[in-house]
Amino acid sequence: MSSTEQETNGATGAPLTARSQALETGAAMVQVRCSKDLFPWQYSLLSPASAAQNFAPVKQICAHLNAFHIYANDPNRCVESNHYCTHLNEDVRQCIIYDAPGSNARIIGVEYMISPALYNSLDASERKLWHSHVYEVKSGMLIMPSPSRMPNAAWEVAETKEMEDVIGLYGKTYHFWQVDRGDKLPLGEPELMVSLTQDGQGGDELKKMWRERDEKFGVSTEAKKEKRQEIEEPEVHAGA
Repeated sequence: MSSTEQETNGATGAPLTARSQALETGAAMVQVRCSKDLFPWQYSLLSPASAAQNFAPVKQICAHLNAFHIYANDPNRCVESNHYCTHLNEDVRQCIIYDAPGSNARIIGVEYMISPALYNSLDASERKLWHSHVYEVKSGMLIMPSPSRMPNAAWEVAETKEMEDVIGLYGKTYHFWQVDRGDKLPLGEPELMVSLTQDGQGGDELKKMWRERDEKFGVSTEAKKEKRQEIEEPEVHAGA
């Protein structure tokens, strides 16, 4: 069977070969800097590339945020989005978006987040491509999934602080892979995505996805909404 006739991890293509699996294993071992603790047989899995290469850009990822995006050209279509974000500076963040938080997740898009000062410097036509995060934060939809075995109370403090930082930012998001329609490859033109701005958007499908998301991560949207009432709500630019 040819690779175009197979499907692996939700994408058209053949399963990983033993060589590719060894490459991933070696990269993971280097990533956690545990080579001094390896057994002799494990050294054979460290490929020359994974042992020598520097993965600095992805090592800077410092936050995992989960929310839902809707298509700018079709507000009835929505997608769960797992953002893995880095800070370029105090005014610019950049996030790789995956369809799931697992090791076989597909990269489906990117989001850039900028400060209000930078957003206000954009021309009117450019501002239309960016969205506010106020509703995502205040509604409890935007979450920062807790690490396993982390006390919930302690994590809530960290998450709330992150929400205080994100609420004023503006995001520009494009998705390349339309997994919601079952695509097995990233097909067609990139799609501009936007965030929810009020209750009722996304319809029944979003309600179902939202409920399943909360169950998966063991969170309560309503509880988060209550905790975030004290977060100051910034004025949203009319162009967003």
